[in-house]
Amino acid sequence: MDPLMITVAPVGGELDREQQPNLPFAPDEVAEEVARSREAGASVVHLHVRDEAGAPTQDRERFAQVIDAVRRAAPDVVIQTSTGGSVGMTEDERSQPLDLKPEMATLTTGTVNFGDAVFENPLPLVERLFLRMRELGIQPEFEVFDTGMVETARRLMDEHDPEPRHAHFDLVLGVPGGMAGTPQAVVHMASLLPAGATWSATGIGRAHLPVTLTALALGGHVRTGFEDTIHYARGRLAASNAELVARVARIARETGREIATPDQARAITGVTGRSG
Repeated sequence: MDPLMITVAPVGGELDREQQPNLPFAPDEVAEEVARSREAGASVVHLHVRDEAGAPTQDRERFAQVIDAVRRAAPDVVIQTSTGGSVGMTEDERSQPLDLKPEMATLTTGTVNFGDAVFENPLPLVERLFLRMRELGIQPEFEVFDTGMVETARRLMDEHDPEPRHAHFDLVLGVPGGMAGTPQAVVHMASLLPAGATWSATGIGRAHLPVTLTALALGGHVRTGFEDTIHYARGRLAASNAELVARVARIARETGREIATPDQARAITGVTGRSG
């Protein structure tokens, strides 16, 4: 098995401090969480950001502030920005972080019910975001909530990549409206990925540990953090993102699996060069 790549998602686009009082908002708060998570074993950070009032934003200047703070606090970590943002954001809003040329960015390849809302990703939008990433040399992480999204990612690569390119996926399971966060779902989704693809998995809420443990057993990688789960155990909120990362790293080490460094994560995901 490859060394385990742990991605930390410390902020998210929907969560608030009433749900998780330890949620970081300010650039320095996010950077401190990333630095602690890096020390605990994370090699990649999946970034959403908040404005001064704590509301989700995709503003490129706010992203630049957070990225600068993260680079000072954890210089070697792989920075992956979200193009999903928060439900209801426009294409212009969602695409702004790409202007900063992060090493990676997420790309959700289909529309999905998201609780009571709809996370809209029509094919023309997805295609434009994909082509923008290719133009800027940003490695996409295909965020897939069900099986059809895997096929859309495959279609994008077949139609737009003249030479084969490495594909990396994140299986996002357990969202109300998406595929269930069960071990069986992880196995099935992983079986559908293109040959040679690498993948991470994240289980949302109560699905977090079942999905994490299955990904570890199958040789996949893991995403964790407040975006995905606010609890460490039933009835107890996680004290920090680092606490969630440390649990994944501990379980992996106890099964004999090494923890990936950021440079190993770059090799795993197909990132071709460090961003500035």
